[in-house]
Amino acid sequence: MEIPAINLKAIVLVHWLLTVWGCMAWLPTSYAWVNFSVFAIGVWAIAQRDSIDAVLMFLVGMFVTIVTDIVHFGIFYPISDFAPESGRNVFRFSAGMAILSLLLKPVSCFFVYQMYRERGGDYNVNFGFITVSRDREAYQSIDQQEEPPTPANPFNQAQDSKPAVRAY
Repeated sequence: MEIPAINLKAIVLVHWLLTVWGCMAWLPTSYAWVNFSVFAIGVWAIAQRDSIDAVLMFLVGMFVTIVTDIVHFGIFYPISDFAPESGRNVFRFSAGMAILSLLLKPVSCFFVYQMYRERGGDYNVNFGFITVSRDREAYQSIDQQEEPPTPANPFNQAQDSKPAVRAY
């Protein structure tokens, strides 16, 4: 089964819009700062199509925002109980959009990881004892340079001796 290609622009745009709507009523400014900072990295990843680092940083930022969003919702959600009746609809809409953004972030992380792999990034993660490694077997160390092969000695001279005079 082939994974559908999702454009990075679409991911950034959808989460940006949901974050703007989520910030309308009840979330603190720290929620906006964290999410919009990650979206700035997403714009960097869009602008530099070949950058592996930009996509990796955007992916890590998305994982971090999942955790910070959960913390923000846990701390600030009960404040709505004291809101006046006229503001409850705005609160419900804002909370719904912020929660929808949180629910979509793991799916977006999956697609961003696929983009990371397409750009050439490849981290191998072992869950036995958590290790992250890159396969570097194809690289040659610059500390150990190979000696160039010595050309065949056509005149059967010893390597350390003085070259003989040639007669033409």
